[in-house]
Amino acid sequence: MKTKTDDTISFRECIDDLYKNDLVKSMKHIEHHKNVSCFEHCLKVSYISYRIAKRFNLDYISAARGAFLHDFYLYDWHEKGSHTGLHGLNHSKISLNNAKRITTLNKKEVDIITKHMWPLNPAFPKYKEAWIVQMVDKFVTLKEILHI
Repeated sequence: MKTKTDDTISFRECIDDLYKNDLVKSMKHIEHHKNVSCFEHCLKVSYISYRIAKRFNLDYISAARGAFLHDFYLYDWHEKGSHTGLHGLNHSKISLNNAKRITTLNKKEVDIITKHMWPLNPAFPKYKEAWIVQMVDKFVTLKEILHI
């Protein structure tokens, strides 16, 4: 893959292998927020994070990839018995384990996936890209819940 300094990498090129993955595609059948699939939510967060990171000369590839996998937990959290523990506290670890099954992750992508629920999960994001994704995730979630 090209380096983060190559401005010719499009959003789709950053996530293409993930976008085509059957497990990732299965997120299309998991409701996330009010008639928005987990796939659609992750795609929105990924695209906005990519744009912001690229605008500020950050690692937009890691931002896009980490954001696309941040809610890769593969169960309907609305259904009782579909998961153990509190979804808000546990799904980032489950998403990370699922992501590791389909791709190699760099340290920024791991940080993005595991810390996107800050401050609910108390560990601070370490990288600027992770801060971007966790803020974009909250923005997109609010828009989805309020139907904006």
